[in-house]
Amino acid sequence: MDHVAIEHVDIAIVGGGPVGAALAAGLEGSGLSVAILEARVRLANPLEARDPRALALSHGARLILDRLGVWDALSRHATAIESIHVSQRGGLGSAVLTAREVGAPALGYVAEYGDLYAALAERMSTCGATLLTGARVTSVKATAGYGMVGYRHNGAERLLTAGLVVLSEGGKSLPAAMREEKDYGQSAVVCTVKTQQPHDHRAYERFTPEGPIALLPLGDDYALVWTTPNAQLEARLALTEADFLARLQSAFGDRQGRLLAASPRASFPLKLQLAAASPSPRILRIGNAAHVLHPVAGQGFNLGLRDAWKLAEAIIDTPREHLGDAAFARQYEKTRHFDIAGGSLMTDILVEAFSNDRFLLKHGRGAALALLDLAPPLKKLFARKMMFGAQAW
Repeated sequence: MDHVAIEHVDIAIVGGGPVGAALAAGLEGSGLSVAILEARVRLANPLEARDPRALALSHGARLILDRLGVWDALSRHATAIESIHVSQRGGLGSAVLTAREVGAPALGYVAEYGDLYAALAERMSTCGATLLTGARVTSVKATAGYGMVGYRHNGAERLLTAGLVVLSEGGKSLPAAMREEKDYGQSAVVCTVKTQQPHDHRAYERFTPEGPIALLPLGDDYALVWTTPNAQLEARLALTEADFLARLQSAFGDRQGRLLAASPRASFPLKLQLAAASPSPRILRIGNAAHVLHPVAGQGFNLGLRDAWKLAEAIIDTPREHLGDAAFARQYEKTRHFDIAGGSLMTDILVEAFSNDRFLLKHGRGAALALLDLAPPLKKLFARKMMFGAQAW
């Protein structure tokens, strides 16, 4: 239920997407007043289901979603990844990671964005936070004593003050100074693909000179994420289904037999963006408002979910009067530094090192994959990094 006449809260969350919803759910029972400002007018399943993406959820993300009371609702829509096959086109060397080797029920899970958000939005609506939909945030500022969020709602300009303002996905509409920003000149083409052979809960990461191809088990089919140079994007999207499948078959190979069908395609640009530290400890960024990663290795949402979980823990452990203090902000940013830096560096290295056809690099990649496959301790360490981020170390 929306409430309009709010003037001050302990925590203001700008953006009611999955990461913002996770933070709100994580604060349930804290005794703090929490408001979520969301630009969309309605948060309904039909609206969210229009997003064509499938998200790879790590085993660590599943544990967080379980603690937030979300996993039971999502699990019936999620497909387990029990093994991952990593290879490169036109080069030797491959590696297979399995859940059994790391002692986990699954390496991760795949769910449609709409199903994930429906579960989180339902949880957000019952966690005791004030949800303000149709609230278009126009400014975020801070004083020594509180943060200020200016927004427009029902045609009127309004102001909300808070001890701490958290910019989540919705914070993207408020430009931030970037510590690092890189345009890869690539876009991801996404759709679902039906294969001749059943997936048996195996995912694929196939590196090609154009960029990685990911096939992720989803229901009975595969969710495809095909990295495409922007110069080729329009042509690839315009291909007939038969021609699209033929091109994909040539790039991916026949490990799943023939590719039989593909759903309508969509695309989104691929970039690396890391926001600089906020000029005020009263304003923090999490999720896509703080970092946007290339989807290789599927780290983006998992990193944002860990942001939300760790920030909720920090808020609950901090007296209300110290929320927004410089010491609080420094400690939270220190807690998240290695996970964010490590995740962004790893994905950037994978894109740059594997998205080319250079002779020496190709053979070096092949040797690295072969070594990984032959060294169980390395495979276990790499798999745990995928599952838990910096906590794997």
